Amino acid sequence: MLNLGKNFWLYAIGRFISQLGWAVQDVALPLYVLDVTKSGAMMSIFLIAELVPRLALSPIAGVVGDRYNRKALMVWLDIARGVLLFGVIAFELLNLKTLLIVQVLMSIMGAFFASATGAMFADLVEKDELTRATSTVQTLGIIARIAGPLLGGIIYAFGGIRLALLINAVSFFGSGLFEMFIHYEWKTKELKGISEIKGDLLEGLRFIKTKRALMILMSYALLINFLFNPIGAVVLPYVFRIQIGFSAQQFGALQTAIMVGMLLGNALIMAKLGNKAEMLLFKALFMELTLFLVITLLCSPFISLEVWTLFVVFIAIDVLLGILNALVNVPISAKLQKMVPSELRGRVFSVFEMLAMGTTPIGMAIVGVLLESLRPYQLMIISWLAGFGVTLYYFIRYESVILAPEAEKEGI
Repeated sequence: MLNLGKNFWLYAIGRFISQLGWAVQDVALPLYVLDVTKSGAMMSIFLIAELVPRLALSPIAGVVGDRYNRKALMVWLDIARGVLLFGVIAFELLNLKTLLIVQVLMSIMGAFFASATGAMFADLVEKDELTRATSTVQTLGIIARIAGPLLGGIIYAFGGIRLALLINAVSFFGSGLFEMFIHYEWKTKELKGISEIKGDLLEGLRFIKTKRALMILMSYALLINFLFNPIGAVVLPYVFRIQIGFSAQQFGALQTAIMVGMLLGNALIMAKLGNKAEMLLFKALFMELTLFLVITLLCSPFISLEVWTLFVVFIAIDVLLGILNALVNVPISAKLQKMVPSELRGRVFSVFEMLAMGTTPIGMAIVGVLLESLRPYQLMIISWLAGFGVTLYYFIRYESVILAPEAEKEGI
């Protein structure tokens, strides 16, 4: 086991337990809604009920995460979510209207929990171990994302929504139990009034604007997120299922292949690369872009292969993409953690999360409209050209700024 300290492992294991429980519910709830209503529109309402409150409250949650004891927020929000779900089960509140309200309440508490835990994380390990620690947390998260849906389907089949909610409730209590033993001291001035929230938010925005390296790295991450996330979420599923005709099992295997690659990439960082992974950031980015171009060509009419041949090729590409994704995401996340002082971390990351969550639906909407007039591979070419141009620009102009260790000193 990596020597990252007791506090880190209490944090990481507690977080993993709650992520696993949440993943189980995240599969069971849509199945339950669809079984009861047979309505895709109702399923969309539940998804919106989870997304919108978190998006709207993210900046305020960031202020609270900086102004109040992060460990206390972490523990009590886990316990509160567990109590809420136990109450739903005990009082048989399983009708759709009640579950929709529960979804909103869970999203609200999740926003404040994410802000507190995200801001707290970098304080639990030494700075030179932050890359390995980030990789470890992401690895556990990936395992939860792989195991959770599998368990969720089985649990729902045997015990329905009631058992899925019970397991998630127990997971929140288990997570809170681990978090209680974390040694973490956080002293700051609590909010005296609502008016101070605006001042704190402005302080966070001013910090981002005045720290050149931080502004550069955040802007690059948001641009790449905007250009490529809609391709992965909208275009590629369309190509795989409609254009190529992969079966549901093949489609699921492709998603799993990416997860396997991410696990391998994170294992490489944990076992061998450590902080050296940060210096490989642009190499990994250009390799990702190269693989994306290969995928684009495979999805175009210029290359014609049998379905099973394409499936095997895409499996190999997805594993490589997963590895490279870890080599990109972990260094960016670790660098952002290092660039922001602890007392501002909640606000800064909440603003970043809000921008990322806000721009992604816009990108998806644009791609959805363009799919009506452009072929998928044409959209992918446009996305690749824009992504390559943006990455080349940042590499030529800002490589030394982004990769320099000095940039990590509060985002200089």
